[in-house]
Amino acid sequence: MSTIEADGVGTSVWDGGVSPFGIPSKKLSMWLFIISDALTFTALLMAYSYLRVSSKDWPMAFHFYPSIVVSTVMTLFLLTSSITMVFAVSAAQQGRMAASFKWIWATVGGGVAFLLLHANEWRTLIDEGLRTNSNPWGNPLFGATFFTITGLHMLHVTIGVVALIVISLGYKSGKYPADYVEITGLYWHFVDLVWMFVFPLIYLLSVAPSGAAH
Repeated sequence: MSTIEADGVGTSVWDGGVSPFGIPSKKLSMWLFIISDALTFTALLMAYSYLRVSSKDWPMAFHFYPSIVVSTVMTLFLLTSSITMVFAVSAAQQGRMAASFKWIWATVGGGVAFLLLHANEWRTLIDEGLRTNSNPWGNPLFGATFFTITGLHMLHVTIGVVALIVISLGYKSGKYPADYVEITGLYWHFVDLVWMFVFPLIYLLSVAPSGAAH
């Protein structure tokens, strides 16, 4: 049973006098940010879903190859980076600084790979005529919602990559304690979780029929 030390006497948390909601301020701030940001993405995805079901000419913009294949690889990179982040946090909590540093940079690698593949996906779609206010395949709102949602997510991934680099260097130099790695990990897992909704909703549900041109 969990205990605390008070004047040298072991006291159970069930004896009272201990806050059941005790949480470091930095971690609480991150959780509050995640909750507020989750509401933002929820609103955007609900708006996208409404526009999709209410439109008779919503474009089926993605061919299985290359769009779905590439976006699946992007997803695997992001999922793998979430696993490496778990290893990084675990190593930091155990005081294994070198291992944590290594796993953080493996996470950074996964994030960068995701961003490069996603940027190339954007370039391909732009070359095919997709714009924020138009597209050659149907409802012009598709471009606006696609670029807004995926662009906002790419921004979050970019911020996460930069944060991981800064935290890893600070942690290795002794400037930041291990809990900074854990708090940054919370943000990274949130970014990964959001993509698990974006990927099927925007990509998998908009696959062009085989042999069709969007």
